[in-house]
Amino acid sequence: MSRLRFLASSLVVAAFLIAGSFAWCQGSRADYERARRMPGLVRDKVLNKNLDEAWLDEERLIYRRQTGPDRWQFMIADGAAGKRRRAFDHDAAARAIEKKLGTKVDPEQLPFTRFTMDQGALIALVKGSDVVVRIRDSGRRVEDVPIETIPAFHLEPTRLRRSIDRGEDTGILFVNRNAAPVQIFWLDRSGGRKPYAVIQPGGSQQQHTYAGHVWLAVGDRGRELARFQARRDPGVAVIEQEPRVLPEGKPKRSPQISPDGRWEAFVREKNLFVRETASGKEHALAADGTDGNRYTSRMAWSPDSARLAVVREEPAQEHTIHLIESAPRDQVQPKLHSMQYLKPGDAIAHPRICLFDVDGHRAIPVDEGLFPNPWSISRMDWLSDGSEFTFLYNERGHQLIRLVALDARTGAARVAIEEKSRTFVDYANKIFLKRLKDGNEAIWMSERDGWNHLYLMDLVSGRVKSRITRGQWIVRRVDHVDEEKRLIWFRAMGVHSDQDPYHVHYGRVDFDGRDLVWLTKGDGTHRIEYSPGRKYFVDRYSRVDLPPVHELRRSSDGKLICRLEQADWTPLLETKWRAPERFSAPGRDGKTAIHGILLYPSNFDASKRYPVIESIYAGPHGFFVPKRFGEWYGSQEIAELGFIVVHIDGMGTNWRSKTFHDVCWKNLGDSGFADRIAWLEAAARTRPYLDLSRVGIYGGSAGGQSALRALLAHGGFYDAAVADCGCHDNRMDKIWWNELWMGWPIGPHYAEQSNVTNAHRLKGDLLLIVGELDRNVDPASTMQVVDALIRADRDFDLLLIPGAGHGAAESAYGRRRRQDFFVRSLLAVEPRWE
Repeated sequence: MSRLRFLASSLVVAAFLIAGSFAWCQGSRADYERARRMPGLVRDKVLNKNLDEAWLDEERLIYRRQTGPDRWQFMIADGAAGKRRRAFDHDAAARAIEKKLGTKVDPEQLPFTRFTMDQGALIALVKGSDVVVRIRDSGRRVEDVPIETIPAFHLEPTRLRRSIDRGEDTGILFVNRNAAPVQIFWLDRSGGRKPYAVIQPGGSQQQHTYAGHVWLAVGDRGRELARFQARRDPGVAVIEQEPRVLPEGKPKRSPQISPDGRWEAFVREKNLFVRETASGKEHALAADGTDGNRYTSRMAWSPDSARLAVVREEPAQEHTIHLIESAPRDQVQPKLHSMQYLKPGDAIAHPRICLFDVDGHRAIPVDEGLFPNPWSISRMDWLSDGSEFTFLYNERGHQLIRLVALDARTGAARVAIEEKSRTFVDYANKIFLKRLKDGNEAIWMSERDGWNHLYLMDLVSGRVKSRITRGQWIVRRVDHVDEEKRLIWFRAMGVHSDQDPYHVHYGRVDFDGRDLVWLTKGDGTHRIEYSPGRKYFVDRYSRVDLPPVHELRRSSDGKLICRLEQADWTPLLETKWRAPERFSAPGRDGKTAIHGILLYPSNFDASKRYPVIESIYAGPHGFFVPKRFGEWYGSQEIAELGFIVVHIDGMGTNWRSKTFHDVCWKNLGDSGFADRIAWLEAAARTRPYLDLSRVGIYGGSAGGQSALRALLAHGGFYDAAVADCGCHDNRMDKIWWNELWMGWPIGPHYAEQSNVTNAHRLKGDLLLIVGELDRNVDPASTMQVVDALIRADRDFDLLLIPGAGHGAAESAYGRRRRQDFFVRSLLAVEPRWE
């Protein structure tokens, strides 16, 4: 149990007396109300956080500059001139629009949402209408333009049947070109239809939405006319008379036609055939396919059409898990749901590469000695002269990856590139392979020197031809490769020693690594957008304690052309909002900097003492402490109740050195706790208001696993935990994630680090939350912990949410229960006391 916990409401009065100095207005009704209101209070309180910019051509950029709440000016930045200016005379444009719309228009509220250029004139879409105008004579003349003539504004139909993301605020202008009304539906994440509007014939409707949301237009008799996906820039969805619905799902793969058009290759009844396109005559290339070893449609023709490479595959074992939906909405009786779900140690599919001489209708024997135990075979490709076939072999256990080259005549195999690790090769995040046009060189990403960098590889010898990047920093992503100029445009982290090593910066380098140019410099994490020809770019950077800065820079050398805007957070600060505090301290080794942030309640008082709650996610696939500016982080809702919430990235997480990352290998139970505790103790030495005698922790999924682990392995430090949908035993979770970090074959370390195995070590207050229909992490993982805790006679709380999926604690009810749990456990009061 935690140091202070009161189990009955009758003890609340005594709790105030015992809690003494920390029973001041924490966890009260006023705190809950403030936590509920704060997201709305801080929304849209930062001026020029986003500029809604658009490139007009290679030299000019137009954007919207906020001058106050709901007030703005349109600006043009000219790269050649190195200046920014008003895009046009706003007063004149307002008067012209007034005449056109017949309503009063404020010069600093001009209703333009999208822009393009046409014959040197500015074209704008008028918000809330289907009016497009051409702005001439610096805004003094505004002409109508038919919307159908501006395809740059139009959204193309999509096949998507559900919303797949929620990006930035945006809008869609629906235009009904039908002779009958059209009904508009939003398709939610499950594909459910949510009615929004009915648009009359010839009418239009402006709809607020978010990038990634999918919308459906339905005509008379329920005919589906079109689906559109919102993008970041507002767009126009023109709904025609005839349906513009694309075929359902992905189109069926047609037979593979050879480059010279002579042959079609196809699979029938698990065997491989080719058909002469001229005569239709068929030839069996392979007739030995079976249910347990079948030929697949994964195939690649050689450029000369003489040979065919095909994947033959032994299927994975079946591993069925069952989920019970106890309270379905459409019937009284429960429902049984079943799904295939491979777990660590299961028998996976075994793909093999087969080569065929098509004219000779014969198989070419392939030497499989270099790829005996594949996790996957990918990146299948032929050399331009057809002499070799290459593919990427990822060996099960993820300690070896090879680019294998097969001789097209003999089937002999050789190693073109090889990557080995005594721990793991992070294939999920750090594989980049681009074979160059000459066929003898490739750009390859590797951590072989302890940092993630790029190499120019000689594919004939298999050796490094030149180091492209080097140093104690890492390449995060390759954005573009220019083979003609032999240049690489990429993102990196850790490049400036005086900045947070997780800040993303952009660079450019030649294939020999001699001409490295850093394009971004500001102290923050960056995101850039190039002009159409990459001559200029807009750089926007921010930190959790710095609102966005927007700059126009030159791509050749990163030179600053002009600052566009610095976001103004004055209105935000007036709400008593507090910026997160960045903090770093040495980790377990006494020297490696561990980075995190502290989130304070808006009524923070440095003379008081606050319990500390850590929001944890220690998944080794990424880093998780916020770096970009945001007005509101979800964990601030908990801070408002009278806590200080921290986010920390400990060792074992990604995007630092290989040594930093390797801590997680066969060691997910570690979760970086030694670093987290050292960080918290260092923070408390200079922040007396941090009360480390009352420490809570919460997380979901891998974070749920870690949250419970805190009480099992570090119960002397952490007092209370909420663990949501945790993968509490890595033998119970999905195969790819766990075998990559915990290794294969399955060893005793899996059981040694299981929360089930260690449940008897529980110290402190625990709330387990799980959704009964979690298809990401088998909910039985949580229930096995419950069983072990009961057998060990340990007290805990369990919230099983019927019908909920992964992340059930992030539902409104789950969040409230989590808040109440910490208020009772760490503040020793009943939630929402008066």
